[in-house]
Amino acid sequence: MADKKFSGTSTYVSTDDLTLAVNAAVTLQRPILIKGEPGTGKTQLAIEVAKSLGKPLYEWHIKSTTKAQQGLYEYDAVARLRDSQLGDARVNDISNYIVPGNIWEAFDSVEQPVLLIDEIDKADIEFPNDLLLELDRMEFFVYETKQLIKAVHRPIIIITSNNEKELPDAFLRRCFFHYIKFPDRNTMQKIVDVHFPKLKKTLLAEALNAFYRIRDVPGLRKKPSTSELLDWIKLLLAEDISPEFLRAEASRKAIPPLYGALLKNEQDVHLFEQLVFLDRRNSTTSS
Repeated sequence: MADKKFSGTSTYVSTDDLTLAVNAAVTLQRPILIKGEPGTGKTQLAIEVAKSLGKPLYEWHIKSTTKAQQGLYEYDAVARLRDSQLGDARVNDISNYIVPGNIWEAFDSVEQPVLLIDEIDKADIEFPNDLLLELDRMEFFVYETKQLIKAVHRPIIIITSNNEKELPDAFLRRCFFHYIKFPDRNTMQKIVDVHFPKLKKTLLAEALNAFYRIRDVPGLRKKPSTSELLDWIKLLLAEDISPEFLRAEASRKAIPPLYGALLKNEQDVHLFEQLVFLDRRNSTTSS
């Protein structure tokens, strides 16, 4: 029987091009590098791929201080020194102080797993290159115990990046690349429907009007994302904001209610307020 292919889930709307990219990477047995605006579902994709294909998921969330070695394993020399001072017999077996990382755990999985390497661009510029050999060969050596760790199954590797820094060419050559475009209105409506299936169509329409009106403001430092739209709609429902109120606010060119869910810094709020003021003044002058 042919391997099951990813096609999205009941909680994740996957566009045709994203679905095609994921399945192409699986077929080629290459990591898929996912880029896109923050909040477009890059991290969630790995979770949904694992759910859709019925595979275990290993998540490695990268920080600015993360080193590539930590994905393989770490040797806890401090714990061993402490135990030796306490006369603990564990010190005689160095393997007691080897801590497997996420890559090791994924390699050991008895089923083919999904391995998420999240926000790889946060780490040092050499971080991706430091993993090239291990991800190519699907094996690495533990020098302290002289073990060769080989992957039981080649994981489906999903790597995300927010484009904070350029990734090395040698690393990029080994990946299948996909950029998640910001959802158009129709796709966004499907995404909202998944999360709020009982949302009134009139409220959804007005919320999307306001959301895309904000995103279209030139000069915003941070445009609101999909996740922020979902938060905003949740607040609109909690506060029982009506579509008529949103429509009225839009007609008088006012800043949307509960805008703090959408605009995340004072410069963008100030910019939007200035544009609202100018629009009102122009409307008054022309009438």
